[in-house]
Amino acid sequence: MSDQHTDRQQSFETLAIHAGQPADAQTGAVVTPIYQVSTYKQDGVGGLRGGYEYSRSANPTRTALEENLAALEGGRRGLAFASGLAAEDCLLRTVLVPGDHVVIPNDAYGGTFRLFSKVVERWGVQWSVADTSDPAAVRAELRPNTKVVWVETPSNPLLGVTDIAAVADIARAAGALLVVDNTFASPYLQQPLALGADVVVHSTTKYMGGHSDVVGGALVTSDVELGERLAYHQNAMGAVAGPFDAWLVMRGIKTLAVRMDRHSANAARIAEMLVNHPKVTQVFYPGLPGHAGHEVAAKQMRAFGGMISFRVTGGEEAAVEVCNRARLFTLGESLGGVESLIEHPGRMTHASAAGSALEVPADLVRLSVGIESVDDLLADLTEALG
Repeated sequence: MSDQHTDRQQSFETLAIHAGQPADAQTGAVVTPIYQVSTYKQDGVGGLRGGYEYSRSANPTRTALEENLAALEGGRRGLAFASGLAAEDCLLRTVLVPGDHVVIPNDAYGGTFRLFSKVVERWGVQWSVADTSDPAAVRAELRPNTKVVWVETPSNPLLGVTDIAAVADIARAAGALLVVDNTFASPYLQQPLALGADVVVHSTTKYMGGHSDVVGGALVTSDVELGERLAYHQNAMGAVAGPFDAWLVMRGIKTLAVRMDRHSANAARIAEMLVNHPKVTQVFYPGLPGHAGHEVAAKQMRAFGGMISFRVTGGEEAAVEVCNRARLFTLGESLGGVESLIEHPGRMTHASAAGSALEVPADLVRLSVGIESVDDLLADLTEALG
């Protein structure tokens, strides 16, 4: 029998279920076991069985997730962390030294901004802000000591879109690494490494886990040497994903493709309703033809995702009231779960950016559109808007 089929590149949906997760060699279990263990018996001093000695350094359940993450992003090395910010911290301390400079986006997750402005800056790292949706603005912010260009696309919470390939060329010409936070899109909708990024960041808490039951983070790179440096720091710093958390993320990833299809379809319907609502003044969703980044998003994404933000008439208090009146959309931080969430970024997820170049509009509402019946979601939002 021919084995030629084994050379065929498997599809994303297949990799999500199988990459890094062969049936258990001992029992045949089709699901990777949870290796809830701290240490491992050695076959003589220095004789590590399978390379495992201590679960901060490596754990079989985490290894399975890391191999899966690398496959889904088309990378050579994946690393799983205790949170998205733990992943970011490890990356920054691996590739930067005091005196280096980073270009960060003018729209980004509040926790990322806090990490730069309150933690990394105290370590002597400089940063400045650019509208990364404009490649010329990124180029203008580059300095001789710029070592990293940081991008979120789509961005949080204004759903800005960055042309990854264009900014990758700019960063590479400057000798800087391009880091792309791919949390909003997930690797099913967008693969930044294939577009020229050096490192992909994820909060696996969000779409990768997908069920609002785990906190985690990830880094993926195609650069083997950089992957080794990141792995060294992951072990040295210790903010690793525990085995049960790694298992939960793997469980979520198995349905990532079908979930993202529904998230995207539901969000498209809701964005269309919001555009036509008299109490909505602006809608931020890359799938809308009028969105400034629509053409770029259509070029580099499979679909437009499940995140929408919008502004309302009546200002900040009106936005807060919309959040409070929603029922099926649960008022809460985070995103990417099967259930729909609603929040007020200015007072919740992005409060740390108040007074900065990353401050968000006070009348902004952010939705994480779940996979419920879209008709029920539309009815809930219509009632919340009044």
